[in-house]
Amino acid sequence: MTIQEIQDEIVEEFSMFDDWMERYEYIIELGKTLPIIDEQYKTEDNIIKGCQSKVWVHAEQQDDRIVFTADSDAILTKGIIGILIRAFSNQKASDILEANTDFIDEIGLKEHLSPTRANGLVSMIKMIKMYALAFNAKN
Repeated sequence: MTIQEIQDEIVEEFSMFDDWMERYEYIIELGKTLPIIDEQYKTEDNIIKGCQSKVWVHAEQQDDRIVFTADSDAILTKGIIGILIRAFSNQKASDILEANTDFIDEIGLKEHLSPTRANGLVSMIKMIKMYALAFNAKN
């Protein structure tokens, strides 16, 4: 699936919920399916700056695709990074760099987070794009 197709799927899933408590519960459930980062990558280099919780993201290139793993010490944050990884993992670096993140606004995520969590979300997206930029430069 393309990034856009995955994002559309996520928007469709979120549209099934009537209120934000249900959406928060769904985000927490998504966090439980997160491809967990290997303990050796839970380092200062892989921690996302600007998050109120601890969030680690690791990326490696497999063939021409970037595969992300992550973890967080907070269940909601784990779900948020899980959504991003679902959209951007196993994609080409160039596709990640060209992708927009409008789906975040479409599901209303940013507006329903505290300011520090919203900043953390922006930092997570930046980190994913930075990895893509680094891998893209290598190729």
